[in-house]
Amino acid sequence: MIELPESHVLAEQIKKTLTGKRISGVVANQNPHGFAWFSGDPADYPAKLIGKTVTGAHIWSGNVRIEAEEMRLHISTPVRYHAPGEKLPAKHQLLVLFDDGSAISCTVQMWGCMFCYEAGHESEGIPMACSTNTNPSPLEDGFDFPYFRRLAEPEATKAMSAKAFLATEQRIVGLGNGVLQDILWTAKIHPRRLMETLSDAEFRRMFDAVKTVLRDMAAQGGRDTERDLFGMPGGYKTTLSRKTVGTPCPECGETIRKEAYLGGSIYYCPGCQRL
Repeated sequence: MIELPESHVLAEQIKKTLTGKRISGVVANQNPHGFAWFSGDPADYPAKLIGKTVTGAHIWSGNVRIEAEEMRLHISTPVRYHAPGEKLPAKHQLLVLFDDGSAISCTVQMWGCMFCYEAGHESEGIPMACSTNTNPSPLEDGFDFPYFRRLAEPEATKAMSAKAFLATEQRIVGLGNGVLQDILWTAKIHPRRLMETLSDAEFRRMFDAVKTVLRDMAAQGGRDTERDLFGMPGGYKTTLSRKTVGTPCPECGETIRKEAYLGGSIYYCPGCQRL
């Protein structure tokens, strides 16, 4: 799965790199993966896409959506560009070849979708089990404090932890467990803190951190734990991630910790983020 900063970077890079290229070949589901999802029969992808010209790309539902005339490729997994003559990966879940000899590939790591459908037919092209989120993105002006406050109004959210509120149930477009860590560190909120225990000031800090951290991650080319279209790591240096666990917190000096929580890992500073 890719999260919002990387979706932003990939969409911009794809738009600049692939627009105008004509699709000459497609291989879908060559190496089946239990958590790689397609729309309809992946064997139909070549007939749907070959001969189409890429006309753009943008973020949609927090993921990357590539436009190829009237067709759409909706991708939530990392995408890699291969220049003409470059060796292609031996294993992949989606490979798209272009008439100039270049290509892009998708290789699912944990899970990811690679949907293909005609524009305006999302309800037919996207399986019901894979819901889409058309709510405002934190990178958009529509994601303001009143909107954020409304997300927390349902009674059920009060008993949620900060992690559960921010990163589950597709409540916030493109915000997952990866970007969550630095957001909560910036807000000085422990991932296990219950939402009902947050003061008004802490809730406001959480909103501000969602906006500023995601904006900074996108502006700096994504996180240093992820790679862009060309295989380069992002320029945003994560404070809390697999790269920094066990090192001193840059603000207070306490050792950054890692724990299992809610089906994934959390990273936190016990000094800055008290439970």
